[in-house]
This record gives sequence, C-alpha cells and structure tokens, in this order.
Amino acid sequence: MKTAAVGPHIAVQLVRDRTTRRNREIVSSAEEARRVLKELEHKDREHFVALHLDARNGLIGIETVSIGSLSATIVHPREVLKAALLCNSAGFIVAHNHPSGSPDPSPEDRETTKRLSRAGEIMGIPLLDHLIIGADSYFSFREKNLL
Repeated sequence: MKTAAVGPHIAVQLVRDRTTRRNREIVSSAEEARRVLKELEHKDREHFVALHLDARNGLIGIETVSIGSLSATIVHPREVLKAALLCNSAGFIVAHNHPSGSPDPSPEDRETTKRLSRAGEIMGIPLLDHLIIGADSYFSFREKNLL
C-alpha cells in the first residue's frame, strides 16, 4: 500500500547542550525572574517572553514568544507550550512588559494567564507565574494569589 504525503514534512530534533546543572541559574521567585528579564523594562513595544525551568527551577531556556505594539501583543498557548515541550520543561514562567510603565494587569492579561494556566495543566507543564514588568516595578500573578 502506498501512502501519499500531505503537506510539508517537518522534522524536530532535540540536542542536549553541554551546560551542567551547576551552571543553571535558579529562578524560584518573581523577583529572580524579574532580575533575569530586567531588560524588558526599557523596551518601547510589548515583548512576551517565556522562561522554561527544569524540575529544580533551573533555567533551561528563554524564549521571546512575540513582540507586539505599544499596547498589545498576540500570545497563543500553543506557541508558549511548543518551546516548553521541546526543551523538556517541568514548568514555565511568562512575562511581558508594559511600555507605559504601569505594571497593572489588563483584562486581556488576566485572560491570557487563565488560558496559559489551563493549557499548561492539560500538558502537565504548570504555569508557575506571569509577570508584568513596568518601570522599576512589576506585578506577579502568583504573589497576588491570582494563579
């Protein structure tokens, strides 16, 4: 029996780098995640970033998921979890900046957090926090018990 190929062929290959566990930065709090993402404070457009962590909160990957406009960026759980799966993440933290300087969450930020949390639960990769980075300040959904 012959099988016809439908659509493009996609191959994914995982490659383990030589980084040892001792060299991995530990990110176990909102403040530590903010320190890793300090550069987001000064961006002129919204950047949505995911930090992928191993089982001991060691940082194994940082991904810019999307770059948007002055006041919005598009985020889909599929794009965030794709990288989480590829780097064998045990959990993830997401963050984005507010170029206005105010870290207060919008209704869209709250909905995005709920969607990412639900998707992570289904995939067995928990969303550990969602940070909004403002000018010299941040908002943590975990610290505010909203996650």
